[in-house]
Amino acid sequence: MPPRPAAIQASDLKVSRARTAILHGLDFTVDSARITGLLGPSGSGKTTLMRAIVGVQRITSGTLRVLGLPAGSAPLRHDVGYVTQSASVYVDLSVEANVRYFGAMHGATAADATEAIAAVGLQALTRRKAADLSGGQLSRVSLACALVAHPRLLILDEPTVGLDPVLRAELWERFAAMAASGTTLLVSSHVMEEASHCASLLLLRDGMLLARLTPAELAERGHSSDLERAFLSIIRAADRGQEESPVTP
Repeated sequence: MPPRPAAIQASDLKVSRARTAILHGLDFTVDSARITGLLGPSGSGKTTLMRAIVGVQRITSGTLRVLGLPAGSAPLRHDVGYVTQSASVYVDLSVEANVRYFGAMHGATAADATEAIAAVGLQALTRRKAADLSGGQLSRVSLACALVAHPRLLILDEPTVGLDPVLRAELWERFAAMAASGTTLLVSSHVMEEASHCASLLLLRDGMLLARLTPAELAERGHSSDLERAFLSIIRAADRGQEESPVTP
């Protein structure tokens, strides 16, 4: 079976803000039509990296290509979806109006909007104004607004924060179905439990890439089936300068 093409390619990627280095020479690839987890503690650089991939964060040096083009290129606007940690919706509009509005920017139909709303489990709230929703429901509206465009690459920054376990499980099932149909997903989280849902993982700490590996490789390399303990083991080894192998791009 031929290798999957890379949806994202980074080479010696560096990002600084206000003269402070945030990302330190990252080298990695993200394969197409798979779920890649971007994992690391708060402050590790996950959001900065995602913003660079989307094209709203200036790159200091190095290269970053997305779907074969430099990150931020105009043609990518209809191919890359981005869901931020904060809900990005119009609170004076209903759930349906929000999704249809964002869908119209990409030529989506009313049926596409209905499908996106159903995908995040908000069918019963289509007429409700966003201002009257809970925080978790607002996050789901934001996700629907991204899904309605059927992006080739979907960037999700902590999409399950504040959601109940049942809805988290449903969303991960949805993400898996999207990957199976050809969508590439990059999902950030600081909850190591969610790593098991990903085909591959990028482990970040302090703006440095500790490893690119699968969940099984994480468990083996970290000497624990508990992925949080395995990640902590890798961090401690890195702190001691005893990482046994370099990161493979």
